[in-house]
Amino acid sequence: MRNYKDLFDQFSSVKTAVIGDVMLDTYWWGQVDRISPEAPVPVVSIKRKEFRVGGAANVALNTEALLAPTTVFSVIGKDDDADILSNLLEDNKIDTSYIIRDENRPTTNKIRIMGRSQQMMRIDYEETKYLSPETEEKLIASFRKYVAVEKPSIAILEDYNKGVLTPNVIRSIIQICKENNILVAVDPKSKNFFCYEGVDIFKPNMKEVTEALHHSDAGVSDENLRTIHRLLQEKLQHRTSLITLSENGIFFQNEQDFFRQKAFLRNIADVSGAGDTVIAVASVVFALTKDMQLAASMANLAGGLVCEELGTAAIKPELLLAECVSLLS
Repeated sequence: MRNYKDLFDQFSSVKTAVIGDVMLDTYWWGQVDRISPEAPVPVVSIKRKEFRVGGAANVALNTEALLAPTTVFSVIGKDDDADILSNLLEDNKIDTSYIIRDENRPTTNKIRIMGRSQQMMRIDYEETKYLSPETEEKLIASFRKYVAVEKPSIAILEDYNKGVLTPNVIRSIIQICKENNILVAVDPKSKNFFCYEGVDIFKPNMKEVTEALHHSDAGVSDENLRTIHRLLQEKLQHRTSLITLSENGIFFQNEQDFFRQKAFLRNIADVSGAGDTVIAVASVVFALTKDMQLAASMANLAGGLVCEELGTAAIKPELLLAECVSLLS
């Protein structure tokens, strides 16, 4: 029987780099008592404001929650939101020293207006065009410098289509990792879906992968899942497909193995950020153990746990440990 306590104690040896689109998640919490006389919309009386990290920053929050030493590589603005986001990361012991500030790009901020514990509206403040060539080179150079000094175990590319992960940045990061025997895990989005050639773990969700492949069958039969992996392999030549199946759980396939695990029963409050948790936990566990079945199983548990909380949230290691002992032993 695996000793999960010992496993968790070893996560601190897994140096992790997270590269991608970081963002600030802002929550305005209030109550709704009336409809506006100006338009047929609810009036939300704001009672408090809350700031959380989102996007690639939430992946970093999850890896750091496992006590894996984590460094973030991204581009943010020179604005108040950048200061708030940086402080939140630093408060959680995440290394922000390689984050680039660009006065020509605002820091992505997703403002959610919440009333009666429900999201009433979301306001996005962002710039989604690709980085300039000069900023691309700064980002690539900073990653190369970090690798030479820190020698991380794994790099996680977290793409939210906000412009940080350009084709040039993607190819360069993967090449640097290959040259230095660093594992690469990817959580892709539509724009650069097929740019991630030769990576170790490729983790879309079922909707993303079927749309990208123009594959009409979204069923979760073993036969269809094997077909999707084969189609992905033909394009990406990657090692492992790790695909989340929403309420149907998770599956992975590589050259040696095929494995799927059903989702465990949850009281779902919010699915925001669940994919961030899945890629974070799978990456750290695989980097440490090289056991993809264990990585997928623990990531599946972790993704379900964070869905029980409202808004983006990092995994609580003590809860994940308890569930691993209870459900995976």
